Amino acid sequence: MRDFGLSSKVVVAGQFRGPPNSGNGGYVCGLLARAFDGPVTALLRAPPPLDTPLDLVIDDGVARLLGEGGVLIGEARAGGTEQLTHPPAPPSLAAATAAAGRFPGLDRPFHPVCFTCGDRLDEGYGLRLFTGQVEGMAEGIVAGPWTVHANFGDAEGLAPIEVVWAALDCPGSVSWVVSGAGGGLLGTMTCEVLRRPAVGETTIVVAWPIERSGRKLISGTALFSAEGELMARSHQIWIGRAPQA
Repeated sequence: MRDFGLSSKVVVAGQFRGPPNSGNGGYVCGLLARAFDGPVTALLRAPPPLDTPLDLVIDDGVARLLGEGGVLIGEARAGGTEQLTHPPAPPSLAAATAAAGRFPGLDRPFHPVCFTCGDRLDEGYGLRLFTGQVEGMAEGIVAGPWTVHANFGDAEGLAPIEVVWAALDCPGSVSWVVSGAGGGLLGTMTCEVLRRPAVGETTIVVAWPIERSGRKLISGTALFSAEGELMARSHQIWIGRAPQA
């Protein structure tokens, strides 16, 4: 666990939204994950507010993000690899690129300004990471390419942890949209980053549904190099939207 001191201030800028008025779940979980090495489990308790100073408090092995009045926004701690199942073999870059054209949000936008999958954001402002059903693979296995834009590189020329987590966020929900269960809000995300991609590097993001229990939707996501090297993987629990009349 990295020592950032007991408390510091962080702000989730409007650029890093998921829904229009709150932070991208994967990005915010990734901010919490920066306090640790290895796999991390992060849990969101409330919608992360945008453009608002928040307290990041690290105490007794837990990183907590607190809002006004001490309201708990999210928390993270070192996680195990038990939930991180081995992902399916990735499709080729060509197949992933073709699958991206089947991203359901292109025909029926659900979060058009989302930092990860929003199609109304310019390249370099959002990730514009579109995933769709992979032809010839089981229903719900989605994929798409992601090339790290220079705007998202850190001092080492690599994508920061929070951006990698964001890239692995939305595809997990998309896998359930494609499967017919609809999307949801991210509740818990366990992620292991093995290698961060470099600026200009083209990668393949894959997601697949694991289990559905009532409104709880469980999915997995993974990041691969164009050559098939596993770079990161996650296990996610989504809270599906309540059925509407």
